[in-house]
Amino acid sequence: MTNYSRKNKVPDKVKDDAMKIARGTQRPGQTKEQTKLIAQGIQKGIAQYKKQQGEKARELDRKHKKAAASKHVHKLPTDNKPEPVADKSNILPWVLLILSWTGFVAYVVLMK
Repeated sequence: MTNYSRKNKVPDKVKDDAMKIARGTQRPGQTKEQTKLIAQGIQKGIAQYKKQQGEKARELDRKHKKAAASKHVHKLPTDNKPEPVADKSNILPWVLLILSWTGFVAYVVLMK
């Protein structure tokens, strides 16, 4: 059974693109070997870029799945009965109203 290395497999399109770029940047007097070495460097750069982009895409996918899972967990249906809330701040306005009216009545009575 033959094991094929994934590292050595480079798509033909990438090879062609790398060679086009290497030829486009070729200097006068540059040998074919030098151009091939430049093309290989460009291929490695393209492979590294694709690898980084794949890692970023996988990481984003993990984050999206984690966010979706956390939203799903928080939205689990519980009892549909609303819990009674004791609103103590509702008393304060009434107390202040009574105090102000008492003060107003005392002021009016004392000024006569």
